[in-house]
Amino acid sequence: KISHQIIKYSQIKIKSKMQFSTALSLIATLSGVSAFVSQPPRHASVSALSSARAELETLAKDLNPVIGFYDPLKLAEYDLYGESEESVIGFLRQSEIKHGRVAMAAFVGFCVQSNVHWPWPMTSAGDAFPATSLAPEAQWDTIPLAAKLQIIGFVGLLEIYDETGGFGQKDHYMRGGQPGKFPTKEPFVENFHPVPFNLYDPFNFHKNKSEEAKKSGLVTEINNGRLAMLGIFGLVTE
Repeated sequence: KISHQIIKYSQIKIKSKMQFSTALSLIATLSGVSAFVSQPPRHASVSALSSARAELETLAKDLNPVIGFYDPLKLAEYDLYGESEESVIGFLRQSEIKHGRVAMAAFVGFCVQSNVHWPWPMTSAGDAFPATSLAPEAQWDTIPLAAKLQIIGFVGLLEIYDETGGFGQKDHYMRGGQPGKFPTKEPFVENFHPVPFNLYDPFNFHKNKSEEAKKSGLVTEINNGRLAMLGIFGLVTE
């Protein structure tokens, strides 16, 4: 059993003790739906709406000066669970950045798994890593259930930590928070277990970058993420 410490988030304290398998199942479930959990709607001011829309349109021009802002499906105006337009824009921006990051990781992983075979054992029982002759989907099927649960559980923990803003460390992206900004490790270290590095910028290479450089990096990341989403779809359907 794993004893969970008190987590303070949204002024709610939760203290529970559950078996490891139950915890992983809960994490896997929450990770798939946490981004779609509706929070109490707030009515944004006209200035806030104008700012969010203006920022989105400016970013679109930076991303692709030729096309600019293009929203034929009117997603930015979509009524998402009764949320304000500002919240919907925050949700859409967060979704694109997150899916782009996942696609970039998937694309690199697909290429590595198809060409590199790690020489050391994959499990404590001495089982070898899947052969490179197998497609990544088949490689996933061959790994033990415990390994799959570890992967899903770890990703679920990252998702929960992000959705809770690092247990209240930062505002939610649908509540005025910065889309794509992952919380730092401090709350997790204080409440759970030491962690050597932050998920984002673990070696502090970007710590002292100017705002101009950060904006330019965001544009590059989003464009690379869009390309990676197309790339991983191409590899999977090939």
